[in-house]
Amino acid sequence: MRQLEYKAEWYGRELIKIDRYFPSSKRCSNCGQEREKLPLNIREWECSECGFHHDRDINAAINILAAGLAVSVCGATVRPEESKSRQAGAMKQKAPNSDVRESRPVS
Repeated sequence: MRQLEYKAEWYGRELIKIDRYFPSSKRCSNCGQEREKLPLNIREWECSECGFHHDRDINAAINILAAGLAVSVCGATVRPEESKSRQAGAMKQKAPNSDVRESRPVS
């Protein structure tokens, strides 16, 4: 995380952290349905609600991007209903001494 914070500050970007327990792999990026369990050895799965076929990593990336954009645009909290952490959620991380107003993805 420290390296990402450093890079964001270096490039004048905004870093948004999401809760480590956010179910990015288990939530369907098409309809939002969440699977009860998804073992790590399952790399692809179909949503039981909408039938959409997911690659686990791509689905997680789409959900993480959507969560970060929700925080950036409207200040939404990204936290599962029964998060394991009371302080869990998503937060904007602004680079110190930065007057940058534009949000861009960190590369």
